Amino acid sequence: MARKDGKSGKRDQPGAEEEIARMPRKIYEKELFRLQAELVKLQEWVRTEGARLVVVFEGRDAAGKGSTIKRVTQFLNPRVARITALPAPTEREKTQWYFQRYVPHLPAAGEIVLFDRSWFNRAGVEHVMGFCTKEEYSRFLHQCPIFERLLVEDGILLRKYWFSVNDLEQERRFRSRLEDPMRRWKLSPMDLESITRWEDYSRAKDEMFVHTDIPEAPWYVVDSADKRHARINMIAHLLSTVPYHDVQRRPLELPPRPAPQGYVRAPRESQTFVPDHAAELLAG
Repeated sequence: MARKDGKSGKRDQPGAEEEIARMPRKIYEKELFRLQAELVKLQEWVRTEGARLVVVFEGRDAAGKGSTIKRVTQFLNPRVARITALPAPTEREKTQWYFQRYVPHLPAAGEIVLFDRSWFNRAGVEHVMGFCTKEEYSRFLHQCPIFERLLVEDGILLRKYWFSVNDLEQERRFRSRLEDPMRRWKLSPMDLESITRWEDYSRAKDEMFVHTDIPEAPWYVVDSADKRHARINMIAHLLSTVPYHDVQRRPLELPPRPAPQGYVRAPRESQTFVPDHAAELLAG
């Protein structure tokens, strides 16, 4: 686990070679399913109690944020739990107060919002790549704790997770994506440039933690050298920080099917069905 100052030490530094202990799939899948059942209970508690939950996912490129978000939301109701992944700001949005574009995506009562990257873009990629001015960067570091305290003061449950991966594991995952045509879309020139700017991103992360790791909304570091460990640890921790309980729901029963009233189904040939590709596979 990371030190309280938010610096993950050796694991997040260049050349950090170590043996990664992979969680056995059988153990992982059993515990993941148990935790996902608890997430469903959490969702029902949020909906019933009118709670508002925000979960921020940040970290290195290829650190496992996206795959963890998929496991979190796999069995949740998309009308209750939604993912927010904003594109680059428009020209108009660039002239707004920085946090303004994020405010409309905050949850109303009974909702969960998971930010796949968030307002911390300014402290990371925008700062490192020169997409914001030094004044805008400094203003962000000053205003961010104020903004987050306002959210918490208003009753929003705010949880912030930083996914930490060392440079060698990140490069291995990049190479895996380059060689996989189904996942190559996950790589962008910006992602690849993060390899040559590793230390710049490390310094930016450390500075961000210094200013934004506040008691009201602390950072929680997830060691994501092994993605299975990371998913289990992150979900288990999230559940442990929210005072949810199993909500008593009204029991449901299937009603008896009424007797036929003379309806005649339209002829099959009157409708356009999709070709039976599955049948062709079975026949072949």
